[in-house]
Amino acid sequence: MKAPFIKDFIITPIAVTDPPLLNAAGLHAPYALRTILELITDDGIAGISEIPGNVRTNEALNEACALLVGKDPFQLGAIRLQINHHFGENEDEQRGMAPWDQRKLVHVFSAIEVACLDIQGKITGKPVVDLLGGKVRDRVPFSAYLFYKYAGAGGALEFGTDPYAAGWDAARQAEALTPGQIVDQAKAMCMEFGFRSLKLKGGVFEPRIEVDTLLALRDAFPGDVPIRFDPNALWQVETAVAYGRELEPVLEYLEDPVRGQEAMAEVRKQLKTPLATNMCTTSFSEIVTSVQIGSEDIILSDHHFWGGLRASMVLAGICETFGRSLSMHSNSHLGISLAAMVHLGAALPHLTYALDTHYPWQSEEVIEGRRIKFEEGAVAVPDGPGLGVTLDRKALQVLHENYLRCGLTERNDEIEMQKVIPGWKFKPVRW
Repeated sequence: MKAPFIKDFIITPIAVTDPPLLNAAGLHAPYALRTILELITDDGIAGISEIPGNVRTNEALNEACALLVGKDPFQLGAIRLQINHHFGENEDEQRGMAPWDQRKLVHVFSAIEVACLDIQGKITGKPVVDLLGGKVRDRVPFSAYLFYKYAGAGGALEFGTDPYAAGWDAARQAEALTPGQIVDQAKAMCMEFGFRSLKLKGGVFEPRIEVDTLLALRDAFPGDVPIRFDPNALWQVETAVAYGRELEPVLEYLEDPVRGQEAMAEVRKQLKTPLATNMCTTSFSEIVTSVQIGSEDIILSDHHFWGGLRASMVLAGICETFGRSLSMHSNSHLGISLAAMVHLGAALPHLTYALDTHYPWQSEEVIEGRRIKFEEGAVAVPDGPGLGVTLDRKALQVLHENYLRCGLTERNDEIEMQKVIPGWKFKPVRW
């Protein structure tokens, strides 16, 4: 049997309508940028993947994919070495000060790896979860991801609302700036998707307001509903300790209350609540110091930012060795990324904490059929070989036209916030 080889590739930047969600770096733009990659073999088998999009990453992805033509999609180790050799090991590449990860090569390889795994699954008739070691669970749990937000649902209408919307569709458009409005948002999201845990994105308001929101959530939901909180590293150590102690009876975990491993380790010494991170320990090289000083209890992986699904499985083994738990971080995404997350979540040997997902905040899709369904807050592993999802070409074209029309080429929440509050500036530490 001859080995397959990659004959062609297609890179399509898209823009997905995104509500005006608030975070430590500012405000989401009316569109979130994603990039869809297709790798096509000589036999016409296409593997697909999805990553956060910007011009810089897309240019690097195009350059990397040009190296793949003629390569066997099963030889991912050799592919990775070639990409590293071409770009350099890139040890100096930084994730950036903003809450989201801005490195490009981890995005590039994760896109290539997921698309190759999709091809491998289609050739062998196996789902990606089996290529990662096999299914440990049939369904993967997710948490409701709550945001302070302005009114509106994003897109061409910008901050407009649909007066006929009801249920979660209405809640997705509604203003949520007070504790009561966040409680309403949480109830609507849980009603629609069945989530059994809650996460609040903070770093937006003065800490007292956000702590009061968490207390309101605790009052509104039964005590067995886990609540986690992410101030996006905007707090000083003293702030994190003071409010962290108040929240000890409330929180399942506290995510990145402060910036950097040393500050996280100092907070961790003084609180009983487990600390999670997707900001202070974000690469394999940083795990050494993490273990030495004890900077967190839970690492929130993201296959887009750790270099793929197999790298995340390696991370799971390291976490188990050094007494860390592993869950997953999320950003605005569609069904291809969600399918990849579910395959990974189903393969992880230990999954103590429900995964993050922005999926309820997006209204569009780029895969065929209906949007991926949540039942009791969980997603079943997709049926079929590979990722188990198929690209919808008509939807892809519409979202690509969104990209061309919206004029955005990168994410910059500070600029979007300045449109609402002139002169607003992102601060790495605010309170």
